[in-house]
Amino acid sequence: MGLPKFFQSCFPSYDLTRLNIKKDKNLIVTQILNFGTEKEIEWLGKNYSQEEIEEVVRFPISGMWMKSVLLYWLNIFGIKISQNNLGKAIINLNSI
Repeated sequence: MGLPKFFQSCFPSYDLTRLNIKKDKNLIVTQILNFGTEKEIEWLGKNYSQEEIEEVVRFPISGMWMKSVLLYWLNIFGIKISQNNLGKAIINLNSI
């Protein structure tokens, strides 16, 4: 089904028509929480349950999160993860 065109700024290197709301849930939630505006985050809440969003934050994709953003959402949802998992989740721009 693909994502609306207004998401392109959250997915600069992705073809929005190829993303699937169900199959690509972890990627979609991660990218929107990292880069989304109020409009994109509102869309997220209408298309995924709070439990689904919290699950993505609780088990973050390795190397896909900005540290400040992940810490923010962990705090918002009251989720605690190990320092090891936090470190793995954070994107390291110094290695590029």
